[in-house]
Amino acid sequence: MKVLANDGISKSGIIALEKGGFEVITTKVAQEQVANYINKNAISVLLVRSATKVRQDIIDNCPTLKVIGRGGVGMDNIDVDYAREKGIHVINTPASSSESVAELVFAHLFSGVRFLHDANRNMPLEGDSNFEGLKKAYANGIELKGKTLGIIGFGKIGKAVAKIGLGLGMRVIASDKFVGNAEIKVDFYNGQFINVDIVTEPMEDILRHSDFISLHVPAQDGYVIGKEEFEQMKDGVGIINASRGGIINEVDLIEALDNGKVLFAGLDVFEEEPTPAVQVLMHPKISLTPHIGAATLEAQDRIGIELAEQIISLLKSDI
Repeated sequence: MKVLANDGISKSGIIALEKGGFEVITTKVAQEQVANYINKNAISVLLVRSATKVRQDIIDNCPTLKVIGRGGVGMDNIDVDYAREKGIHVINTPASSSESVAELVFAHLFSGVRFLHDANRNMPLEGDSNFEGLKKAYANGIELKGKTLGIIGFGKIGKAVAKIGLGLGMRVIASDKFVGNAEIKVDFYNGQFINVDIVTEPMEDILRHSDFISLHVPAQDGYVIGKEEFEQMKDGVGIINASRGGIINEVDLIEALDNGKVLFAGLDVFEEEPTPAVQVLMHPKISLTPHIGAATLEAQDRIGIELAEQIISLLKSDI
């Protein structure tokens, strides 16, 4: 049986699938040619990340397809319910990338509170001619320790963010429509750990009390954060979005950055991908990454192995 990993898969995932009796194809097929390629090559399993979209046209026109796998958490690029109605298994890897995304959140937080995103733009241009001026411009840094971190969306990734925040000595508060409370286990290198109980709160409380806000919600209709929500936040708040583009109104974000309501933002995802708005890309108060939350070697290894294990379990009787 053949597996098309159209958005790539780790070497460890390939090895696991091949040991399980599958042929793995990593050819990158253009979106408009995916259905034709699947049919021409009798593909049984289609693996994607966020780039390839698996809509009804592919599902309807590919009778050999038995499994659609998403390497990551969100499956908004797949018509999940429709595929399952057609008897196709749809799988993902919700736990494999949590730590990687959480660490990227803090990369943006550390960048924002010490102006690294802007310093790294300006030091190559002015470091030799305006060193003292830049030193003064970036002299008002902020420590994360002791500050309040608000997490909106308290699933696996939100909880991983909470662990790091607690480890740094931050006060962590969270909001989630479906999670009432959670015990967060903070592990240390020598086997010691602490458990911290966090009871979720209404989102309005998170907006009012947080020094920094990190978003971890799925794609949805409408914005989670817009003008009204920004107005409820503390002055000088920092906001990070490493979940899904389109949950922050970017026009309202730019306004909040310009008027000082928001001190900085860190964005890994954007309303318009892969062509984010120029106003966002050029703004000096935004730390930017190109949707790489899960893009660590460790996470990709875990994702590949987890996908392989699920596929082998689902289809072993057909091999």
